[in-house]
Amino acid sequence: MTKIVNHWIGGKTAEGASGTYGPVTNPATGEVTTKVAFASVEEVDAAVAAAKEAYRTWGQSSLAQRTSILFKFRALLDAHRDEIAELITAEHGKVHSDALGEVARGLEIVDLACGINVQLKGELSTQVASRVDVASIRQPLGVVAGITPFNFPAMVPMWMFPLAIACGNTFVLKPSEKDPSASVRLAELLAEAGLPEGVFNVVHGDKVAVDRLLEHPDVKAVSFVGSTPIARYIHTTASANGKRVQALGGAKNHMLVLPDADLDAAADAAVSAAYGSAGERCMAISAVVAVGAIGDELVEKIRERAEKIKIGPGDDPTSEMGPLITATHRDKVASYVTGAADEGAEVVLDGTGYTVDGHENGHWIGISLLDKVPTTAKAYQDEIFGPVLCVLRADTYEEALDLINASPYGNGTAIFTRDGGAARRFQLEVEAGMVGVNVPIPVPVGYHSFGGWKDSLFGDHHIYGNDGTHFYTRGKVVTTRWPDPADAPSGVDLGFPRNH
Repeated sequence: MTKIVNHWIGGKTAEGASGTYGPVTNPATGEVTTKVAFASVEEVDAAVAAAKEAYRTWGQSSLAQRTSILFKFRALLDAHRDEIAELITAEHGKVHSDALGEVARGLEIVDLACGINVQLKGELSTQVASRVDVASIRQPLGVVAGITPFNFPAMVPMWMFPLAIACGNTFVLKPSEKDPSASVRLAELLAEAGLPEGVFNVVHGDKVAVDRLLEHPDVKAVSFVGSTPIARYIHTTASANGKRVQALGGAKNHMLVLPDADLDAAADAAVSAAYGSAGERCMAISAVVAVGAIGDELVEKIRERAEKIKIGPGDDPTSEMGPLITATHRDKVASYVTGAADEGAEVVLDGTGYTVDGHENGHWIGISLLDKVPTTAKAYQDEIFGPVLCVLRADTYEEALDLINASPYGNGTAIFTRDGGAARRFQLEVEAGMVGVNVPIPVPVGYHSFGGWKDSLFGDHHIYGNDGTHFYTRGKVVTTRWPDPADAPSGVDLGFPRNH
């Protein structure tokens, strides 16, 4: 019997009522294993209504109540991390160790939410005028929504909802319809931890569900992670409906390798960052810029390492890289490789014909490495989101920097060098939101915020960290005067209040 994934509304499973379902495939076999219910406008409205009703009490709850529930959720999440990782592998395809790493990074934000007390502290200035005090406080927004991608079905939702509910908001999650099971399991664990009904809700679906969340008058803020075209659409549409928006888009992350770099370390980093999770990461390194005469040697070192990567089903402990999420996506990724030579690139490794014995119907693609890629090639210009690494050549640091800064994307970047002065220049001069120095995937820890520049971010706030807390709250300033009982009446004064 095919498994059915339903919605989670008001603290319990809500069976799909629209009659529309989407297929969920095991990427390693190509087999449809699950059907996921797609929400109608009415079902989205029911989730928002449940969240709005829950906010009446959750928004007034104590910090102690919120954090005690989150501590319990953290313990349950830790205890069930293998189970959640297995759900991710079954529907996304990534290897189990990678799925476990995803859960661990999500746990970082739960840790941050457990200590939200410190981040929500206000400020107080006393005696700003005669017996006048001024306080600044932060309060929750109300109902907030998250729209999350397929590549991290547990981690990215946990970049959002723990902070949102810790701040006193209620949450409606619309996860990717390609791998929906992890989000429902997280909802069940939140309920087991004691989260009141309606504080966290999950609705599955397509553009119908997304558009309703973007226009619903009771949704106060929307968080999104996905491709740049959709991020731009989310930002434009939600903003036009008066909502606060943080929309994280796509990337073309560059890794600059200077002639003085440790080339073995750089090659290890390039292979790890380009091909981990089959390249389906917004922080994957997809372009290496080799400066000077090191290009040929660096490419050879990358090739030697890439050829040894074992590709297979994610539930095989010997696999290092799994399949892509869908056959359609696999074919699109392959098209960049098959067309690369005609656009002037040198194809060093071509993984487009790769299959796995016994799993021939899986969404397989092997490692691809393209060298001397011109900036006009589609393989360089587009976010491929697959295991394809482009190598570009530059004669100088300045030429390489100009190349990187000319990209419309500005998510993450890295430099590999032994020269501290060059590294310092790069981190100040490069136009990207996250920079690694001899670190290939500079994803910040939970208490620093994640986000890019240019077409990689739409909105003013990055995600999690201090920006996350500010996004899910709004400031209020309270000015108070308590006259002393001995004061004489001050009388009417139509002028400005006196501060002296």
